[in-house]
Order: sequence, then structure tokens, then C-alpha cells
Amino acid sequence: MLIRVLEEEDASVYRQIRLTALRTDPDAYGSTYEREARFALETFAERIKPGAARFTLGAVGDGGGGTLAGIASFVREESLKTSHKGNVYGVYVAPEMRGAGVGRALMLDLIGQARALDGLEQLNLAVMSDNLAAKRLYASVGFEPYGVERRALKYGGRYFDEDFMALRL
Repeated sequence: MLIRVLEEEDASVYRQIRLTALRTDPDAYGSTYEREARFALETFAERIKPGAARFTLGAVGDGGGGTLAGIASFVREESLKTSHKGNVYGVYVAPEMRGAGVGRALMLDLIGQARALDGLEQLNLAVMSDNLAAKRLYASVGFEPYGVERRALKYGGRYFDEDFMALRL
């Protein structure tokens, strides 16, 4: 399994896995398939364009084949008083690759790259409260819960709670 930072030229494969994530696990994300399916390819390219304070990782399976087995994104806070923190979002592993260590590999690589950033002290993330597998993964790499937002999202007439987790670097 190769974990690498995605570049703008990866927009097409990123778009494919992102839309798959929104279609197969709609309850796990704040966005929707219907919304993002209308985005131009350039929107996805801009989203994954790496910079000093952001990057998106892609897990490329041993077979390659031009598809991604998983993704995870990092964005650092920009304000003077919050720039010691960064956020993890958009984590997804293709169903056929779950249980194979892809999510763990993505998170460990993301944490390693975040640790290398000058002045970054903490990573935060939000995860649906009922997503037990994701919460176990995040806890296994050191994230600890620090709060719950009840009824954080509403989709299809249902409410979803979100757990907030942090990792001190």
C-alpha cells in the first residue's frame, strides 16, 4: 500500500472515490452526493491542491489500476489564535479494503506529516457517533473524545450526533 499526497492532476481519481464515499456512506459526511456530483473537476482539483497548511492523502493499492483505496484530508487552522490546531476530514476507505489496514496507514501518515509542521500541536476531527469502526480506528492512533454535538446533522428526516476527538501532538 502506497500512501501519497494527492496533487491537482489526481482530481479525477479523487472525484471518483469522494463521490463513492458520499453515495455508499451518506450518513458519514456533511455534504451529499447530489451536491458534489454537480461540481466541476476543477473544484475537486482545487480541493486537493496541496499547500503549506493543507493536503489530501490517497492510498494506492498494490495493484494500482488508477483507483484509490482510501483518502484523508488535513487543513490547518489559519487564525493567529488557532493555528496550533489542524483538522482531519473526509476520511474514507473503500468497502472492499476495510479491515486491511488502509485507514490506519492513512491516519498514521497524516499524523506524521502533521507532526512535522512547525507549531502544530493538536489534530481535531468529528465522527458520527454511531460510526464505531471509525471511532475505534481514531482511538487506536491516539485520538481521544472531548465532546458530542447532539443533532449535528439532519439528513433524510433523521438527526445524527457527532463525536469530537483530538490528538495532542
